[in-house]
Amino acid sequence: MTVNPIALAQPDLRGNELAYVQECLETGWISSIGHFITDFEKSFTEIAGTAHAVATSNGTTALHLALLALGVGAGDEVIVPTVTYVATANAVKYCGATPVLADSLPGTLNIDPDELERLRTPRTKGVISVHLYGIPADVDAIGSFCEANGLFHLEDAAESHGATVNGRPVGSFGDAAIFSFFGNKIVTTGEGGMVVTDDPALEKHLRLLRGQGMDPDRRYWFPEVGYNYRMTNIQAAIGVAQLERFEALLTTRRALADRYVSHLETVPGIELAAVPEGTTAVPWLQNVYLEGADAARRDAVMGELKSRGIDSRPVFYPMHVLPAFESSRPFPVADDWTARGISLPLHTALSLEDVDRVSETLAAVLR
Repeated sequence: MTVNPIALAQPDLRGNELAYVQECLETGWISSIGHFITDFEKSFTEIAGTAHAVATSNGTTALHLALLALGVGAGDEVIVPTVTYVATANAVKYCGATPVLADSLPGTLNIDPDELERLRTPRTKGVISVHLYGIPADVDAIGSFCEANGLFHLEDAAESHGATVNGRPVGSFGDAAIFSFFGNKIVTTGEGGMVVTDDPALEKHLRLLRGQGMDPDRRYWFPEVGYNYRMTNIQAAIGVAQLERFEALLTTRRALADRYVSHLETVPGIELAAVPEGTTAVPWLQNVYLEGADAARRDAVMGELKSRGIDSRPVFYPMHVLPAFESSRPFPVADDWTARGISLPLHTALSLEDVDRVSETLAAVLR
């Protein structure tokens, strides 16, 4: 019997996306100038709870731009979690700096604040906290450490649009924060990113660097080396349409995540990440961790799911096992949890019945 495949992720473009893109095409405003860019930036400040937002071509360029504007350069060190998408560590390297890897907290896989003091050196410039898979990091502890030591705190909220800590949006705690709008994110522009901040001087520098370093008051005068990291009006048009439906998108995702939990919390052999007290997570992908498993068993389970029409992927490989960032230092929590972590489908094209099928199939495979 043929079964319909269930994709890991899928963009939801059922709002005004087509109409707004059509406006860009009809008016000719398709490049990096147009009202949708400023509209998107202004609307996104409400999501992030910040005064300023600077749109970029993707989440990785947002990271690079933020680090440059925060003064990261050759010889500096930046503490980052070993479990993250590789862009977090790559962007530090782009600046000529060294990413110093920290172990994770069990379950959430977010950076362990107790690691920070041990990893700090005279070369440490700042800390990147990643709100991994939509679960907020311990921004209070990380922020206090950074403030006490004169370091910047950059939040990587690429996967966490709408998550909160004590009612306050992630992205509003650090000196700056970045978001991604890749096609599998909660809000998408296909490719795209955003740097948010409350610091007007930092915003001004971000905009200078984003546009090849051109002086905004003297056209085609470039006082410093910059980058072409601008978002197009077409990308921003999609983003504006997405934000019009933001709460509806989150509501649907939360219903799907709740359905997953109702199935999976009682399945023998499965652990789920607990959301820290005082935080509200957002469902990006649904992670499960196989008790007592290793990477070989995890991969075998994923293979069985694929054979039954269900897409999945491993939880991010930790940076310290990748050739570009390899480290012999032990990372016991990260090694344990990532080796047995699987990301299951979660997106607004899923039905509750799809979630039932994924959950029941996983349970059957484990039996």
